[in-house]
Amino acid sequence: MEKGKGVMGSRKWAVEFTDSSATPSTRDIPDPPGFTRVPHDQDDSVLSRQKKDAEANWKSQKAWEVAQAPFKNLLMMGFMMWMAGSTVHLFSIGITFSALWQPLSALQGVGKVFQPYKDPKVDLLAPKLLYIALNLGGMLLGLWKLNTLGLLPTHASDWVSSLPPAREVEYSGGGIALH
Repeated sequence: MEKGKGVMGSRKWAVEFTDSSATPSTRDIPDPPGFTRVPHDQDDSVLSRQKKDAEANWKSQKAWEVAQAPFKNLLMMGFMMWMAGSTVHLFSIGITFSALWQPLSALQGVGKVFQPYKDPKVDLLAPKLLYIALNLGGMLLGLWKLNTLGLLPTHASDWVSSLPPAREVEYSGGGIALH
């Protein structure tokens, strides 16, 4: 063995792709379930169009999933408000303002939420409208809770300080002094 040449120096590796066995060909074995063999003569444009259609379909599905996500938050927030009770204390006020703030901040970022799913083949109007409607429902739930806590000025007695004093209609005077 020469210096600098290893055992592998004189060997050449090769892989032969032809089937020289006497057993039946692998083409006789059926394809596994879910595998589809693509013919070599199929045009690449058809494949790319199918891939783009599949991607558009996936984006549409994901956009609908994102649009329905506030519904889960709505149920959770409703349960938390129910557990907080109807008395005015720090926990119930915090939950209520959280129920108002979360949908408000979600409504401000509608464009950012649906940005990854923007595609000319995907119609995002219906998912966006559902997303907005569910978040408005969350805000209404928070307003309802504020009303049940009595923190919304909905009665005339809530505005007494801004009303002018009532005009006196009757006067009484005189009478007998009792000793």
